[in-house]
Amino acid sequence: MNGLGAALAAILPSIGVGLIFWFAIRALVNADRTERQALARMDAAERLAAQREPTPKNDESTP
Repeated sequence: MNGLGAALAAILPSIGVGLIFWFAIRALVNADRTERQALARMDAAERLAAQREPTPKNDESTP
């Protein structure tokens, strides 16, 4: 059993660091996804507001 304990002691830190890395990357990807969704909603709202605004008439172009 001494060999098995040594093997586990050698592998567990690597597994722990790998899990921490996985959680960190997952948090970054989720944050990016959420930010992209928020930007898309803001862009859609701006486009809708721009469509609802009346276009200003330019009096200089008419003779």
